[in-house]
Amino acid sequence: MTGRSHTVHAAHHHFGWDNAIEPVMEVEPGSTVEFEIIDASGGQLNRNSTAADVGAIDFARVNPVTGPIFIKGAQPGDVLEVEILDFGRAEWGWTAIIPGFGLLADEFPAPVLKIWDLSEGRAEFASGIEIPIKPFPGTIGVALPEPGLHTIVPPRQNGGNMDIRHLTRGARLFLPVWVEGALFSVGDTHAAQGDGEVCGTAIEAAMTATLRFQLHRNQTIAEPRYILPGPPTPEADAKGYFVTTGFASDLREAARKAIRYQIEHLQQTAGLSREDAYMLASVAVDLRISEVVNAPNWLVSAFLPQAIFR
Repeated sequence: MTGRSHTVHAAHHHFGWDNAIEPVMEVEPGSTVEFEIIDASGGQLNRNSTAADVGAIDFARVNPVTGPIFIKGAQPGDVLEVEILDFGRAEWGWTAIIPGFGLLADEFPAPVLKIWDLSEGRAEFASGIEIPIKPFPGTIGVALPEPGLHTIVPPRQNGGNMDIRHLTRGARLFLPVWVEGALFSVGDTHAAQGDGEVCGTAIEAAMTATLRFQLHRNQTIAEPRYILPGPPTPEADAKGYFVTTGFASDLREAARKAIRYQIEHLQQTAGLSREDAYMLASVAVDLRISEVVNAPNWLVSAFLPQAIFR
């Protein structure tokens, strides 16, 4: 029945995109579905984990997604609309520097782990530094048209591991449908993140996500699009931003410079270790492309919200 509510439990999860995976359930367009989502480590980390556990993570078990579900009537060439309604509260979360992973991986070779207590609806990084909780799914998408198993790590034309922090309550995501039924899955929920997720992790946390689905027939799009209900981060805008910039002829190198300078600023002004400053940048700092047309250089800005400092 259109508009019916459903629940997909965490036991129904998978690793990677594969259009041969049997759907967990079939739902009508207009239906609301609650997904129970496992954290990005696939349950390999817990409240008592240490940096040594980060170094031992099995990457074949990271970023599980809950699903897939079959949207009745969805065909290749259609567009699946996913309205993000709500998230359940997370009790705890984690942020880590994982060797070999992240924007500055070559500069941070050792594993580091921070465990967050989120049980009171707050995310305190350190004394006097608090991150606004604004949950969203890091990985969200539909099955790819190509057969076989495809890694879930990068974003693709089906959505995937996009890590768009603006896909929170009230956002509407539009996904191109590539296979019959779309075969939608979601995972990698975050309690908060900065644009760029620069150290490779956000505040990773298991939680529920409640989504509503609509189907737009014969409205083909090539890649995902989304609509936001209003200003994305009014809670971060209140006290302005401290911004560092980086230029280079390569966009990634420009981003690396902007973050490196922001880390230096946090070390000098907040008294953080270099590792803590890197993790704080990952959960709070927004990377923005400021300039792309004045060859030969690109310019990237890194925005640090001053409101996180109490």
